[in-house]
Amino acid sequence: MDAAELGRSRFLNMLFKPSGMAMESRLRHLFMNPEKMLRGAGITPGQTVLEVGAGTGFFTIPAAKMLGDGGRLIAMEPLSDFADRITEKVRDEGLQNVEVLCRDALNSELEPASIDLALLFGVVPFPTLPLNRLLPEMHRVLKSDGRLAVWLFPVSAGVPTAILRSGYFVELGKTNGVYTYRCIVSEQ
Repeated sequence: MDAAELGRSRFLNMLFKPSGMAMESRLRHLFMNPEKMLRGAGITPGQTVLEVGAGTGFFTIPAAKMLGDGGRLIAMEPLSDFADRITEKVRDEGLQNVEVLCRDALNSELEPASIDLALLFGVVPFPTLPLNRLLPEMHRVLKSDGRLAVWLFPVSAGVPTAILRSGYFVELGKTNGVYTYRCIVSEQ
């Protein structure tokens, strides 16, 4: 059973329903400023941004607004109930620059070198997204000058070191709690 099939599982969607409610809580908005974190990731108007593990859209709506009409946000979420919730929020906000994909980020099916910025916010470390498979896929979809932005929650668990050791990225720095990396272009 692949991740997309798992994402449609009624059992898994029910199991993760409480975490979805927590993702949308007023308390989270009180303690976490999504716009500030997205600025730390380097979002600028007009970019094409991939949000991996978009959850219920906590970062999706602010990111789409920051990108403006000339930008594009691809919100990728494997759980169908969460993807449906994002779609509802996007529709309610009247946003035209968001594409919601209920898909596995390990096999994104996106075009190579089509993304300016990939957001991994609160999704690593996570057992279903092993870095040894996720990082090559992110490198594949990012443009040669593409960036990877990583916000780690609740702990870093050696993720920054693992990203550097992968050989796909070089660290640019950390702003507003977000680590940013630039693609290493392999010489062919």
